[in-house]
Amino acid sequence: MKSAEQSFETVFGHAPEATASAPGRVNLLGEHTDYQGGLVLPTAIPQQTTATLARNGTGEHRVYSADLDEQASFPVGENAPSGFARYVAGALALGGAREGLDVFVTSDVPMGAGLSSSAALEVATLRALRALGVLHADDEQIALLAQRVEHEFVGVQSGIMDQMASSFADPAHMLFLDTRSLERRTLPLPAGAEVLVIDSGVPRKLAESGYNERRAQVEEAARRLGVHELRDVTDPAAVEALPSPLRERARHVVTENKRVQEAVQPGVTAQRFGELMNASHTSLRDDYAVSHPRVDELVSLLQAHPDVFGARVTGAGFGGAVVALVREGQARAVAAATLARYSGPGRRVVPG
Repeated sequence: MKSAEQSFETVFGHAPEATASAPGRVNLLGEHTDYQGGLVLPTAIPQQTTATLARNGTGEHRVYSADLDEQASFPVGENAPSGFARYVAGALALGGAREGLDVFVTSDVPMGAGLSSSAALEVATLRALRALGVLHADDEQIALLAQRVEHEFVGVQSGIMDQMASSFADPAHMLFLDTRSLERRTLPLPAGAEVLVIDSGVPRKLAESGYNERRAQVEEAARRLGVHELRDVTDPAAVEALPSPLRERARHVVTENKRVQEAVQPGVTAQRFGELMNASHTSLRDDYAVSHPRVDELVSLLQAHPDVFGARVTGAGFGGAVVALVREGQARAVAAATLARYSGPGRRVVPG
């Protein structure tokens, strides 16, 4: 539970030296493609994570989360024992911290909802190190360091989308990102539409989910097809000779890339964009098997609403949030009507 009275000074007893923030993200299209060199289309959410830090004159880092009311200590250069502090420990180690730091973290990015609270924490910590003068890196380099934190300190073989979105996206635009080349451009949302995000209330813990299993499956599918990554497969029919479940996993990745390619074409309407989102959810549910019954219920309720163009699970899945493209100006009303019929403990996340 968040401790409203706490501040950097009250926790650590001295003044901070640097602070930085980074946003969470919601992915509109392009799910589970980034670790196969695919195309993604995220946008930032208004909620942010902030890391404030200062040198403490010791050989130990001390980290405190105001939202969790948890504190951890660990030697410089080493990993934290567990929990949120591992993301901070990895960022400090890879960001070049060679002396003890006190780190105060606060965030309004929902945790466990598939909105990249971990990437926001990593990027905010690395940005704070940059503000302190310890790290000399641009935003792309920070995103790549943050991905290494996931791999080397957390144990999740994540793609690069979340960290790039936290580094470059903003809530007013979509970020079209080629995760192979890291080429990117910002695009407007479809005309007459806005984004709604609802947390299903079903928490998902990425490292404990089937994420790493799915990654291994698509890597094996690519190997059997004789390609470096499934990004190189352009004909969806090419995957049909694979055994199950490799066939279904590969089918999702190949068709999802095609959905993103269509979504960023000039003149795509909100209605068509929504249809692509609906197809993405079906693929994630049936072929990639990363949905959840409560999430499916919430998505179905949204898809049935007359002011919703399309809806889908977002993030790694296995619970978490859903994203919907809705008629401009109607997000709050759609959320209220949907949550009134939803049987789970959901809550609106965006708009704030």
